[in-house]
Amino acid sequence: MLPPYVSRALISERLPLIFPEGTPNRSYCTRELAASTVFAMLYIGAVEGADVWLGPVHVYRMTDLQAEDGCEASRSDYRVNLRKKSYQVPGNRWYADNTREPIRDETLREGFLVVGAVLERADVPTTSGAPRYALRADLAALFDPDLMGEDLSAAIFSWQEKHLSRSARARVSLMRAGTTGKDGVLVHFPNGDTRRLASGPSSDISKAVVEVFAVKFLEKPGVIWLSESGNKVAHPDLKLASGIGLDIEAQKNLPDLILVDMGPVEPLIVFVEVVATDGAITPRRQEALYAITDRGGFSRSQVAFVTAYADREGAGFKKTVTGLAWGSYAWFMSEPENLVLLQNGVTRLTSLNAFAAVEPN
Repeated sequence: MLPPYVSRALISERLPLIFPEGTPNRSYCTRELAASTVFAMLYIGAVEGADVWLGPVHVYRMTDLQAEDGCEASRSDYRVNLRKKSYQVPGNRWYADNTREPIRDETLREGFLVVGAVLERADVPTTSGAPRYALRADLAALFDPDLMGEDLSAAIFSWQEKHLSRSARARVSLMRAGTTGKDGVLVHFPNGDTRRLASGPSSDISKAVVEVFAVKFLEKPGVIWLSESGNKVAHPDLKLASGIGLDIEAQKNLPDLILVDMGPVEPLIVFVEVVATDGAITPRRQEALYAITDRGGFSRSQVAFVTAYADREGAGFKKTVTGLAWGSYAWFMSEPENLVLLQNGVTRLTSLNAFAAVEPN
């Protein structure tokens, strides 16, 4: 028997719930092409245990007219006869033939297979065009139209616990933990001070930079400057800044955060830009910030630049990554143990425990 008929619209609604922010390659699992692929699997019955398999052709040759015909005879006819040259699918096709590659390579192999949502036949050669994919039975059950409300939420949570890896679940949890309430974001500084920032994604990232990044990558961290939208003097530590010879009072266009590491013999100044949607450390921005430390008499080896993001799957990173300055770093709130260095031809790799800066060419 075929699984219950379900619309592509319902699948589109549930995919983002099943694969939340922080899921590896989330966009491949939640976009329209993913909903179309899941729809086609359910439509023809390509579900674990049924010995029915889907190929990309079942997705890109689907039409609105065919998709609206939910009777079992039509669904079976589409599956059995689609690959015959004489078979005509009524209506306008969803996608062109060249969509087979993103369906196969992105949605299926880099998306659903990675998170254990889909099975692939091992006995079909990679060069064969034979159908080879099927939806996991426990995932297929999440699209039952009769499953709603708390029962749906519980079923989704159970599936995530089983199929998302430990690191993926941790990443999802970190992303969820960043959601702020109406009372704003309380930031705890290394010196024991606290400051409440307005709610929002930028404040979530700023909090993580101060409480997680600084502790992880700096030996003896301090916060010289923290700004937020609409309040550019949220936390200026003028005493700490003047103590190391950095004049920030007269400066304009300071970054979102300025950290200092007092552990090394020569203090390390770390300029951090927080990106929720825009505003990364670009080459132009890097030079403008160097001008501040140059005037303070700091060697450029004492200066580092970091762009902080919520997640590398997020729109902010994808929008700004191509403009990041060489010799700078990128850090992600959802993967706090890791740090990306945009290496610029310097052969000596830095020790991240000591967090030494890499001066651009």
